[in-house]
Amino acid sequence: MDGTEGTSGSGGGGGDSFPVPFRLAVTALSEFQPRPQIRISPLPPPRRLAPYAFALEAAVTAPEDAGQELADGRFVLLHDPEGQDSWKGTFRVVTLGRAELEPEIAGDPLLPEVTWSWLTGALESRGAGYTEPSGTVTRSSSAFFGGLANRQPEELLEFRASWSPEGETPDAAAHLAAWCELLCQCAGLPPETGDQGSVVQLPQRRGPH
Repeated sequence: MDGTEGTSGSGGGGGDSFPVPFRLAVTALSEFQPRPQIRISPLPPPRRLAPYAFALEAAVTAPEDAGQELADGRFVLLHDPEGQDSWKGTFRVVTLGRAELEPEIAGDPLLPEVTWSWLTGALESRGAGYTEPSGTVTRSSSAFFGGLANRQPEELLEFRASWSPEGETPDAAAHLAAWCELLCQCAGLPPETGDQGSVVQLPQRRGPH
């Protein structure tokens, strides 16, 4: 991925005009190598949330069928050299993820808590220090009628989460790796480490439409 396509800010077009901590973070994100089932590509970044931003989109595909998406989402790194009170720092990560669920999984009352614990657990296991976490986990159901009546009902899990990476120059790749791990867990893929005993997994499902 191109480390400059997803950047914006008052520094203009040249990468050298960006603050050094932001430039290093963007380089780390651009060089990150996800597991084979994850496709990552740059996105146009938001322009009003912070002076500098870098955005990526990701899709998780089925191990046996690269054309079948199981989950997708967006990862945005924000940077304000002056800091923002609500961030308690100069960096902020803002994320969105979606995955389609089987009905029996969607009805689990503990699903929101489990999903949030996957995120915090992934951040901690990667050594990605963070503060001021916030987010939502939403389950929605869709039934189809009329011309769409032949489609099966859908259950969708959506999570939105943001947090402030610790440090003047945080390990941005570790934060992206943790978020990718969350996407994979929501898609029902086993952990890369093969240690499945300590992680509650969801069965693999059809991908989001």
